[in-house]
Amino acid sequence: MANEKTRFSDDELQEFKSIIEGKLEEAAEDLNILKNSLSYKDDHGTDDTGRSFNMMEDGSETMSREEMAQLALRQEKFIQNLKNALVRIENKTYGLCRVTGKLIQKERLKLVPHATLSIEAKNAQDK
Repeated sequence: MANEKTRFSDDELQEFKSIIEGKLEEAAEDLNILKNSLSYKDDHGTDDTGRSFNMMEDGSETMSREEMAQLALRQEKFIQNLKNALVRIENKTYGLCRVTGKLIQKERLKLVPHATLSIEAKNAQDK
């Protein structure tokens, strides 16, 4: 395999850049919704409901807020991974597996544009 590609072409990198920018936009919107929920900006004015009702909801509300905070953290990490992928595009190192050094399959990158491992490396890591 002497003709094996060592990097994606500039056109291919532009294609991935548009995919990533679209995902970044969506992720930022999702994060904004989560943060608004956590800061009670989306509160529906239930402060004046009966105390017994509030007592029953206190536990589930705390658990729900913790879950939402975890989702927000995961979303922030996802956004950072997408931004890192954009940096790799600028450096023309995008799509290279950090374990094998070979190109990650294009189909995988279209589904998981922030991937840094090929399927083989990922499967070996999961074992």
